[in-house]
Amino acid sequence: MEDVNELVRVVFSGLLPLVVEDVADEGERIVMRARTPQEAVVCPVWGALTGRVHGYYWRTVADVPVDGRRVVVRVRVRRLVCPTLGCRQTFREQMPGVLERYQRRTARLARQVKAVVKELAGRAGSRLVAILAVGLSRHTALRTLLRIPLPTGRVPRVVGVDDFALRRRRRYATVVIDAETHERIEVLPDRTADTLEAWLREHPGIEIVCPDGSATYAEAIRRALPDAVQVADRWHLWHNLCEAALSEVKAHSTCWAAVLDAPLYDGPRAQSTLERWHQVHSLLEKGVGLLECARRLQLALNTVKRYARADRPERMLRVPKYRASLVDPYREHLRKRRAEDPAVPVQHLFEEIKALGFTGCLNLPHKYINQGRADADRSHISARRLARMIPTRPDNLKAEHHDLRGRLTAACPEMTQLSASVRDFAALLTPCARNADELSRWTVEVHSADLPHLHDFARSLDRDHDAVNAALTLPYSNGPTEGVNTKTKRIARQMHGRAAFTLLRHRILLG
Repeated sequence: MEDVNELVRVVFSGLLPLVVEDVADEGERIVMRARTPQEAVVCPVWGALTGRVHGYYWRTVADVPVDGRRVVVRVRVRRLVCPTLGCRQTFREQMPGVLERYQRRTARLARQVKAVVKELAGRAGSRLVAILAVGLSRHTALRTLLRIPLPTGRVPRVVGVDDFALRRRRRYATVVIDAETHERIEVLPDRTADTLEAWLREHPGIEIVCPDGSATYAEAIRRALPDAVQVADRWHLWHNLCEAALSEVKAHSTCWAAVLDAPLYDGPRAQSTLERWHQVHSLLEKGVGLLECARRLQLALNTVKRYARADRPERMLRVPKYRASLVDPYREHLRKRRAEDPAVPVQHLFEEIKALGFTGCLNLPHKYINQGRADADRSHISARRLARMIPTRPDNLKAEHHDLRGRLTAACPEMTQLSASVRDFAALLTPCARNADELSRWTVEVHSADLPHLHDFARSLDRDHDAVNAALTLPYSNGPTEGVNTKTKRIARQMHGRAAFTLLRHRILLG
């Protein structure tokens, strides 16, 4: 018996409160026979000590595997009689920390199973514990997961609110987190203002809210917490500025394209664009509203706004969008051959570059030469690529790109002002107390420049002035909530998108 107890202390330390009587090797599993100690226990109703035995019964529970084999523990448990007069109750003794009521696993095995299903849920959790010599069906794995209690923490002072897709473009839910500790607080079944408002009213004490750019969330916060500070999302501010900068770069294509000697569209599409500009501005000069212009010309309202924003028809012309081509590595060879013999057939050039390793078809060199890409000093840069270079930090640009950006942004005063405005706004994205005054100064400078797309962006900042000021002066943002959404997508993909809202909510909050 001493050898068995020594084995228990070394291998089965989690079963020390039991008295082990025998350990048997049955091949695929190890069977242990044990009993509870013969000590007096407390009645759960009256609290009286008793050692009077009414009877015995056997409990069979699974324990953590040993040597890659299942361990089964058969425990003889006593049913005791309460000595208090009038109680007339018998009760089964419990072994807290070893055997829990109604459980078929020991407490330490249950903890391991919970850790697995918390990360992997149903089928995946069942497959993993099977490799670890623990029997668990996928249904039991889900029941175990849903029995794990959710954390019930304090009401946070700063919360982040964002939506995520349960079914893209059809159903969405809302996640609420503690923006300071990044702890998940709640998952709401939809993204309506009424649902969020009801939850906020049930949790008073919130002082700062970091929502995404949704007007629905902003309205719910204003109704439920009129005194709370709303913090705009800095990433969306920067993204919206970059989109406005892209529109300005497109509008000034004639300016910076002249620096590169890049051709503009001059075909039927360009002619239609110019005619449409004249039609829109002709109606506007007569006092016709934008919506009526859209109806008369059968155009979308946003299209009419884009034409109305351009003060000259040349600002509607664009540089061709040239993507990377298989012919690019052989551009110098084409230039050299065409300089030596301007009448050389494209078929001959195709055969030559094919011998050099070209793997494309004959149509690619034809199109490449007809677009003028073989004769230009360099490949034409697109408006989107230039718009990406303008907000990029100088340290992250190559030397040739840095010089190119300097040349292109100096093509006209508007491009120079655009580059300076983007650079100045980037400095405001580092939260600081003085950024509120700097933002007002930046807005005034933008309104004084001839940059209509940046004017729209500045007006959007004015409409949400308090939230934008909070975003540029307070250290809080919606970034942690976006991180939770990224992990939520991983959880949804792990369950193949088939998890019901209850299960998905449980896993998100346990994350």
